[in-house]
Amino acid sequence: MEFSGPVGLTSRQFFPESPKELWEQNKDWLSPDSWQPKTDMVHSALQTWVLRSEGRTILIDTGAGNDKFRPYAKQWQYMDTDFLRRLARAGVRPRDVDVVVNTHLHNDHVGWNTRREGRDWVPTFPNATYLIPEVEFDFWNPQGPVRPKYVQGNQNVWEDSVVPVHEAGLVKLWEGSYTLDSSLKLHLAAGHTPGSSVLRLESGKDRAVFIGDLLHTALQLEHPEFNSCFEEDEKGALATRRRELEWAADHKALVLPAHLPGHGAAEVERSGSNFKIKEWAGFSRS
Repeated sequence: MEFSGPVGLTSRQFFPESPKELWEQNKDWLSPDSWQPKTDMVHSALQTWVLRSEGRTILIDTGAGNDKFRPYAKQWQYMDTDFLRRLARAGVRPRDVDVVVNTHLHNDHVGWNTRREGRDWVPTFPNATYLIPEVEFDFWNPQGPVRPKYVQGNQNVWEDSVVPVHEAGLVKLWEGSYTLDSSLKLHLAAGHTPGSSVLRLESGKDRAVFIGDLLHTALQLEHPEFNSCFEEDEKGALATRRRELEWAADHKALVLPAHLPGHGAAEVERSGSNFKIKEWAGFSRS
């Protein structure tokens, strides 16, 4: 966990089409972890999921990072956290990480890809393979033909958190899907960004899906029809979010988003045309 708390956006700033009444109707379980009714502020978390699978240590997303200049995303500017010490307390040293999964290349998912060393940005996890969808890499490349909607908010990210690991020869670009091992497989999940991805876990009877930014609040677990304000492709985001929640409900899979405070994850089940939370994960609440 790198951060947990308000991020400066009200419920309808963050989720423009969500009605105020819906938040009020669900305040008993949204508050205090995901939403504060008195201030109407949405709460969010930055967290890195750590997996150990078939002898390897795998990190899913790397948060905002320290010391990064983010003039249009000041919530994450010049952060100074003890993220690496927290990772060490979980038994993970940077040199021991084998794989880093960047579900997409927004500023709050790639920050700890690198760390400051003097005047340079160097890979934080020097022995890791950084897995990045090729379409995502091309989308954010400033030399490419596309200008993303969120280009200002992502200013400097390419230069300080992507290029250094690529130039170090640590990046593996993948297309369509990518198999990490017999239990873990990455799938493209376009919408939030063109190269957003999800990591599905299927091991014995256990099922889970690490869905990155397909949803940003617990309310979307039960109401996936509402987008955040950060979607590059709104229709695509709606369709992909529903598809992954359908898979999770049908496979009794734990849903692990990148930004959920509190319990951090949940199982869902179908409820009419939408879903309902079946059970929260048994993690300590953040």
